[in-house]
Amino acid sequence: MPTWEPNQPIQNGRFIIQKVLGGGGFGVTYSAIEYPMGKLVVIKTLKPQQQSQPDFNRRQLNFVNEGMRLATCNHPHIVRAREFIDENGLLGMVMEYVDGSDLAFYLKFRGKLKETEALTYIDQVGKALEYVHEQGLFHLDVKPNNILLRRGTKEAVLIDFGLAQEFTTGQIGNIASGGTVGYAPIEQHEKRGLLGDYTDVYALAATLYTLLTDIVPVQANFRKVEQLPPPKQYNSKISSHVNDAIVKGMALEPQDRPQTVREFRELLGVLTGATVTNVNEIKINSYNAPKVVTPVQSQPNIQPNINYAELESLLRASQWREADYKTYQLMLQAVNRQAFGWMRKEELHNFPCSVLLYIDKLWKLYSNGIFGLTVQQQIWRDISISSQNLNIATFYTFSEEVGWRRNNEWLKYDKFTFNLEAQKGHLPSFGYGVQPFHEWQPSLQDFFPRISSCLSQ
Repeated sequence: MPTWEPNQPIQNGRFIIQKVLGGGGFGVTYSAIEYPMGKLVVIKTLKPQQQSQPDFNRRQLNFVNEGMRLATCNHPHIVRAREFIDENGLLGMVMEYVDGSDLAFYLKFRGKLKETEALTYIDQVGKALEYVHEQGLFHLDVKPNNILLRRGTKEAVLIDFGLAQEFTTGQIGNIASGGTVGYAPIEQHEKRGLLGDYTDVYALAATLYTLLTDIVPVQANFRKVEQLPPPKQYNSKISSHVNDAIVKGMALEPQDRPQTVREFRELLGVLTGATVTNVNEIKINSYNAPKVVTPVQSQPNIQPNINYAELESLLRASQWREADYKTYQLMLQAVNRQAFGWMRKEELHNFPCSVLLYIDKLWKLYSNGIFGLTVQQQIWRDISISSQNLNIATFYTFSEEVGWRRNNEWLKYDKFTFNLEAQKGHLPSFGYGVQPFHEWQPSLQDFFPRISSCLSQ
């Protein structure tokens, strides 16, 4: 059975394969268009290497069992499975398409996350795991690659239940796989082991370790001879109670860990964290944000009183990185999006010109014209005119011109040049170091037309 190719119709044209999205040890996932609705879906099958095995039928049976387990789960932070299809003997599981990128991809561009943001994702995945455990299942492969962020939100979605097994906590059973190195606890490295909620607790704690340090932890079966460095050793900004919770959650022996995900969440202090009481009242715990924010919906151009004094002071002192962060906070404040950390198209297309132009004026003044929003807009305009076609290649070319991409790779924010030796237009970064990458890239492209509009007024 060959692999499916782009534009290949299956199920008598009901689905048109788009591309391969990724794959793990056993499966491969494709994006596909479902007709006649024109809806984007994901279809997962066994990899070609699995299809050539003599026990392929048994492997497909396990694959179906995965889908049946997933289909029983109905939770906002768990990917949804819809149905199975049979295409010439190759079974496919049709699932919802989650528009966004995984945390591993996000981390590649951002580097280690701020504690408040990382805890938001871990809390959501923790709730999903609690639900999974209530169904009598363990996930057994929690890691950044298996957590997606929905585009346009900060919602995490747990995916890939390929290793999920039905067990009773504390029961001895054969473990299908060792999980993923760095995230799998010691019991998953043994041929047989005691599985429990604490097995997923270890992986969840290890995932948080990576989000806060940008380092994969020492794998469990090496830890008898190699000690696990506490995450605070790599990131001094981690609070003591979160550091201690991660270390306890990653205790080598199962009995030394929190026995449930809820216990781990209690140690992290997230049970009393962000709560949403209604659409117009959002209580948050984040740096420099008000406790109650009313989202702007029908009037995105409302401007609160903005104090530029701190930004000007930072720019005058050539504290470029701090000024970059402050700039984005002021921009969010201008459209009442502090609670969300990103801006929608309506805010971008109606962004207050007075705020935009004054921020630009300060940046150009104190950088001698090296930095500024209109400096970036001119670079973008020149590239757009020469290419005569706005596409992702235009954005990549622009990012190379201003020094956000080098050697065909995106720079981590820590590697930006925060001085006047930087390439022209290098700053401000419009939230490169603040908001999720999957929000930052389209937001920037939507913003350039607004800069042009403001300049023409």
